Amino acid sequence: MNQLTVDFQKVFDGPGVPSESRFQDWARAAWLEQDPSEVTIRIVDIDESRALNHQFRGQDKPTNVLSFPFEAPAGITVPLAGDLVICAPVVEDEAREQAKSPLAHWAHMVVHGMLHLQGYDHINDKDAEAMEALEIRLLAQLGISNPYAEAEEETDKDS
Repeated sequence: MNQLTVDFQKVFDGPGVPSESRFQDWARAAWLEQDPSEVTIRIVDIDESRALNHQFRGQDKPTNVLSFPFEAPAGITVPLAGDLVICAPVVEDEAREQAKSPLAHWAHMVVHGMLHLQGYDHINDKDAEAMEALEIRLLAQLGISNPYAEAEEETDKDS
């Protein structure tokens, strides 16, 4: 098993947030590196998510997950993957709107964010397909169905 330490910060005061142990399991399942590392997962409210999304991405709205990979200064080796900031109200709203299990959607956000911390992205179609395929595989290992299945079916209907 990999050696990922998960620091959990729950600053959102509301229902629906899964247990810390779930976040640890999801993050460790998505950590593909062999070297020991550490990640902080911070569960926040709308205001903090909006402020961070505005400051770092120029978007004045809350978002489901923000990934902040740790970039060590030259010559410094520190086993830090980075930080994930997950907005509880956005995740809960998305799960409801997309008719998904809230627990499955939380897991997806952690897996998605962890892959970003490891350098995966979805800027172009090729990279997006590779990242989504990896997300689907990792989530399946956790017993969670393909989060993109319904969207793909709707796309097929429109074709």
